[in-house]
Amino acid sequence: MARKRKGRPINGVLLLDKATGHSSNDMVQKVKRLFGAQKAGHTGALDPLATGMLPICLGEATKFSQYLLDSDKRYRVIAKLGERTDTSDSDGEVVETRPIEFSHDTLLEKIDFFRGKTKQVPSMFSALKHQGKPLYHYARQGITVEREARDIEVFELLFIRHEGDELELELHVSKGTYIRTIIDDLGEMLGCGAHITMLRRLEVATYPTDKMISLDDLQALHDKAIAEEVMPSVYLDELLLEMDSPVDNFPVATITEDDYRLASHGNPVKVDGFNEGELVRIKVGTEQRFIGVGIIDSQGRVQPKRMVVESQA
Repeated sequence: MARKRKGRPINGVLLLDKATGHSSNDMVQKVKRLFGAQKAGHTGALDPLATGMLPICLGEATKFSQYLLDSDKRYRVIAKLGERTDTSDSDGEVVETRPIEFSHDTLLEKIDFFRGKTKQVPSMFSALKHQGKPLYHYARQGITVEREARDIEVFELLFIRHEGDELELELHVSKGTYIRTIIDDLGEMLGCGAHITMLRRLEVATYPTDKMISLDDLQALHDKAIAEEVMPSVYLDELLLEMDSPVDNFPVATITEDDYRLASHGNPVKVDGFNEGELVRIKVGTEQRFIGVGIIDSQGRVQPKRMVVESQA
């Protein structure tokens, strides 16, 4: 007999406003405990130095977190010019100091290089896997792993300010783009070196920024519930976004209750109006109950791909 999971089967997505100095995994565990959830996971780690939007999926929503890993993101970054570190951020050791001698026009010219589609070699201090382990595991041992350049796109790069040895930018980027690498590369192009001192993730996909909540505020709501002798869920659950929000850019394929019985066992179901290979959200009946994600096959049917276990809903 399978062991019963501890916690309650709560499903949804919390937009945590992560504070600096904490790992993403640590934040996930704290949120999981406050909600008393059975399952929890994040949708793309933020460095301990970084702050900002960290979507945390609870329960069945964890099945769709992968789709947020593939989404665009927006960041605000402050870089210190004149110093290069071994991690490309202020958590690392300074390895080189050089004078700042470029002109404003040169700065704008070099920034422009990063706009649009380019190739980027991932940082050794990234979570990208090599032989099953993240690159930062090797970097901390002084081991350098050969990395292939990857295609990235910077959709928007805003120059905010340059004052003395500080440079502030805002970037809207495609998945897999490392801001620390952009800053390090820019510093080298300017001939002075640079590293990140502040990084804040402003947006993930189309999630509303006004729905973010800090861990401190979350804890305060939890404590308020305890003081009032009510379940913490009274205050916490209303903060959750729908569990299909990670895939809200997918069109909806509506099926009947009868077809649901087929789909729930992995069988394809006929739907109309979609193209082969298209990913869709599967919803049932007039209530539009979300039951999972599917892909349209060559016969115009939706083939279930990732399904919700409704007994946990």
